[in-house]
Amino acid sequence: MRARQLLCGIWSLCFMFCLFCIFLHQTTAKRKLKFVSIVFRHGDHTPQELFPAAKHKAAAWQQGYGQLTKLGTQQQYELGQYLRRRYSFFLSAVYRQWEIYVQSTDCDHTLMSAQATLAGLYPPTQGQIWNPRVLWQPIPVHTVPLAHDNLLYLPFSHCPKYKELLRETFATRDFQRQLKQYRPFLKFLAAHTGYPLKKLNSERIWKLSDTLQYEDMNNSTLPAWATRGVRTKLMKLSELLLQAEFGLHKQTQKSRLQGGILLKTILKHISDARKPSHQKKMVMYSAHAATLAALQMALSVSNGKVPPYSACHFFELYQEKNGQHTIEMYYRNNSLRDPHPLTLPGCRFRCPLERFTQLLSPVLVHHWTRECRM
Repeated sequence: MRARQLLCGIWSLCFMFCLFCIFLHQTTAKRKLKFVSIVFRHGDHTPQELFPAAKHKAAAWQQGYGQLTKLGTQQQYELGQYLRRRYSFFLSAVYRQWEIYVQSTDCDHTLMSAQATLAGLYPPTQGQIWNPRVLWQPIPVHTVPLAHDNLLYLPFSHCPKYKELLRETFATRDFQRQLKQYRPFLKFLAAHTGYPLKKLNSERIWKLSDTLQYEDMNNSTLPAWATRGVRTKLMKLSELLLQAEFGLHKQTQKSRLQGGILLKTILKHISDARKPSHQKKMVMYSAHAATLAALQMALSVSNGKVPPYSACHFFELYQEKNGQHTIEMYYRNNSLRDPHPLTLPGCRFRCPLERFTQLLSPVLVHHWTRECRM
């Protein structure tokens, strides 16, 4: 009898010890970062075109149109250094090709931005130093010709349905009401830039804003008419046109044909990262203001502003203590401040992956070419 009682006592102690171990594991286990995807805008660059009335021409710049400047290189290098600090516990200290994949649009300033960012993220150490006077190492940046870029070079103009949605947007009462206040300003711009009024479309307005921003940031001589007030108003007009491109009217339908394409690809990478055999830790995209704007419109987290140079959107996949996978998003649009946490509407900040994907399903298209047809 006493032996039976002793045996029961031992079993009870063992059971309690097992429960204690399980509890201890649950309370001491840490959530793990599993995967990161980032999308950033390029750095400062020379203008992509000059307005007809401009006094100086591309010869005034050493490298010509659309080239990353010293300032732009510094901006991107600093972004790379920030990524190294943020993910030093996650990424290997030395570059390992299986850990990171980098893709850029086929534009000089985005390709150069990707390279400058990688220089800040992966300064060579130890055996990777090939020249002690050059603390840089080559890292591949992938791209496709712009004509075949159906991922990053937005807006995708070769989509009849999207063009129809854009025409509808420009005809809406809401857009026309907001545009009305800019009609005298558009005539002012036409008179001073040399562009015909009918040629001042969204793309030209964005490029004009970029040109004046370049001249302001790089101590070039601005035209007398390009006062601070004019440049501010031009930025506001750029923001309105950017919102019209990807939102304002039938935003979900537009997102299915624009930013939802990149979002679907990112979600595929995130889903794959849950597999035990998965080695990729980061996918990096070097793109444009329109790319970021379309992506954030698809996520319904846009602040309505034109993303500044080197602005960066983060997706971070975590595995929680209970094994569940969650997504956190951040937006870095100021190098002097911590990134802004972003919460997907309908979910909490630390959003379960299944819920995250479910909420975004309306903007994830399965047959883009078919849906683009009228």
